[in-house]
Amino acid sequence: MSRIKSFNPVNGELVGEVETTTRSEIDAMMAAGHRAQKLWAARPLKERAAVMQKLAEHLKAHRSDIAEIVTKEIGMPIDQSYIDVDDTGLSFLQWYIDHAEEAIAPQVLHEDDDVIHTIYREPRGLACSIVPWNFPFSSVIWQCGQNLLSGNAVILKHSSECPLASKVIAKLFQEILPKDLYQVVFVKGAEGDYLTEQDINIICFTGSTKVGRHLYEVAAKKFIPVLLEMGGSAPGLVFADADIDAVLDSIYFNRFFNCGQVCDGQKRLLVEAPIFDEVVEKLKVLVESKKVGDPFEEGTDFGPLSSSGQMKEVQGQVEASVSCGAKVICGGKALTELGPAYYAPTLLTNIKKEMRVWNEEVFGPVLPIMPFNGEEEAIELANDTIYGLGAYVYTTDHERFKRVASQLESGMVGLNNQYYLKPWNPFGGYKLSGMARHQGIFGFHDVTELKIVATEK
Repeated sequence: MSRIKSFNPVNGELVGEVETTTRSEIDAMMAAGHRAQKLWAARPLKERAAVMQKLAEHLKAHRSDIAEIVTKEIGMPIDQSYIDVDDTGLSFLQWYIDHAEEAIAPQVLHEDDDVIHTIYREPRGLACSIVPWNFPFSSVIWQCGQNLLSGNAVILKHSSECPLASKVIAKLFQEILPKDLYQVVFVKGAEGDYLTEQDINIICFTGSTKVGRHLYEVAAKKFIPVLLEMGGSAPGLVFADADIDAVLDSIYFNRFFNCGQVCDGQKRLLVEAPIFDEVVEKLKVLVESKKVGDPFEEGTDFGPLSSSGQMKEVQGQVEASVSCGAKVICGGKALTELGPAYYAPTLLTNIKKEMRVWNEEVFGPVLPIMPFNGEEEAIELANDTIYGLGAYVYTTDHERFKRVASQLESGMVGLNNQYYLKPWNPFGGYKLSGMARHQGIFGFHDVTELKIVATEK
């Protein structure tokens, strides 16, 4: 039987391996998932929420186990792995549990002397969830928490870059949830197509736009809904009236958290011409003050990228842009003395639209910086992308912010130090960044069916 191997990106050494799931095993999991879903959906919402609360407490008790395997497997600095577990994982799950009734309880839309019209949100059935490697724990919570509370069962495929984290998380889920309600397959590449070809009722996907478009076609043929959260190339717009010192840490964080491997990360920085040199210099000083090293060491800001392959992809994007005239302000090179997947945090200027770092999603610690003159040009440059996930605006003029935010082709916009990533807010984007939404009341709505019932009095 074939196996999926996991390598530590710090040193390239084998961390472990898991057996791949066979097609016959997938067939059996499908049948079991449908049976488990019917039993789960028949239980009152309060009972489902009580089980999910036990799951939340169980996961919290094992938070160190999860954070450590995440750091070992994808190289995320350990304090950032705890953010993945606690801040964008467990806290979001708790919000789902606390607000599930508000989101999906029956609601009376109309009542008179003769009739009551009630709207119900019902489970869709068996959800196929496909999640990426960059946030191994919170991605599972985002994909599965609202599905499970809504009464759906889940068959999950994690990225083959983090099979061990997937196995640890699955074990914890299965120790609490009813049998076969949450199942995990381990497959690579095209074998994932066999999973989505089966008798499933909704596809929930987080990952690349290329794969997301393929899954959209699969879902269309099956005539089932999809929830797609795909790529991003979020712009940051720094206007001349911005309080640079007050927002500098936010600019840094929005680009470089998790070594820049964030879907809605600030991947292009636009700076108004009068303050361009000042912003570049202050960012350079800040970036060069950060520690690159062992992700398990306290105080490490940058570990390796998730794999040597990911590092080479980023390296190729930078080298191609430099060959077209981009100027390296800092970084711009692989740090092979540290390990096979390390890349120096990088700032680039003299950016042109035909460069790869401008027109492709760069999933690594690289920030291209371009000047602009006035709001109109800033908005034009910001929208010059196939993506529309996140956007960041830095200004002290709130009226300007309102004008700019209303014209940005983006599903989410933050002002200065305010970040939109909260469990009550919808998460998703415009254009090729996807469709439907995670989080908030909206996330529950996108994984349930809508039924109106008219009852005589």
